[in-house]
Amino acid sequence: MQSAADLIAETYALGDGPWKITPVTRGALGQIWKLSGPRTSWAVKELLFGCDEDQVQREAALRDASEKLGISAPRLMPDRDGAHVSRLAGSHVKLYDWVDGTQADPTDPELLRWCGRTLALLHRAGQGTTETLDDWYEKCPRETDWAGLYKKVRQAGVAWSDELGRFLDTRMREPARHVTRSGPDGVVISHLDMQPQNVLVGPAGPTLVDWDNAGPVAADRELARALFMWVGGNDFSADAARLLVHAYRDAGGPARITGLDSFSMLFATALNFVYVQAECAVDPDVTPAQREFASGKVVDTLATLPDPAAMARLTEALAG
Repeated sequence: MQSAADLIAETYALGDGPWKITPVTRGALGQIWKLSGPRTSWAVKELLFGCDEDQVQREAALRDASEKLGISAPRLMPDRDGAHVSRLAGSHVKLYDWVDGTQADPTDPELLRWCGRTLALLHRAGQGTTETLDDWYEKCPRETDWAGLYKKVRQAGVAWSDELGRFLDTRMREPARHVTRSGPDGVVISHLDMQPQNVLVGPAGPTLVDWDNAGPVAADRELARALFMWVGGNDFSADAARLLVHAYRDAGGPARITGLDSFSMLFATALNFVYVQAECAVDPDVTPAQREFASGKVVDTLATLPDPAAMARLTEALAG
């Protein structure tokens, strides 16, 4: 039987082996593998929950455009038929350049400046879109949705069911109150997941990876979410936040943080992530490994959920 490594190498016309494939890391949407051959290595992303081929084409187009802006990003490679996603042995896979590097240190001032400049370049280049924003960034679960999910969680008897219940009773409503629809102005095409774990730093500098979510977004809302991810979350560093924003503005970034409305995307994505991971954790149709992964994400995210009061203080710090 043909090995998975050889099948991928053949599908992407990578040449003769021997080829071997080893697991690297697991993300929310997929498993990353390293495909190694005699003279080169590649990153393989196995999509665990299906694939939107139109979204893959948007990812490829934005990644290619970013290269012209001077943003380092791994190539999304077409297979021998020209497709940027392939279905192999029941799974959708994508093939990228392998990037050697370490995860970005968000306390490094140069990387904070890089983040601000990179977002500014993307936002300037992505202006003028009329695409519709995805509900993932614009809406969050209703209280009736949470109630139905909590009932399933209690019935499943997972260890964190009481923790989820306390969250729903005490902390869920305030961030949900600040989730609103974006207006038509200030929408750009961008990366949508600018966080330190998606930046690898090697000898040639930072490389931005994981472009799966590329699409339309309100520029101020992506900037606000990036601030949360890069400057310490709820226990933010005001100096780091000002450094990132100044770099963004100096590079011509069009967005401004105006208040809690700018953090709507941050609140929406955090609440949606808890919800879908909790759903997955009690879903009998997924694998035990997927349920275990989802449970861990629920616990981790509940512990770090963005606090509107902290984001109000961050807004004030930036205004000052």
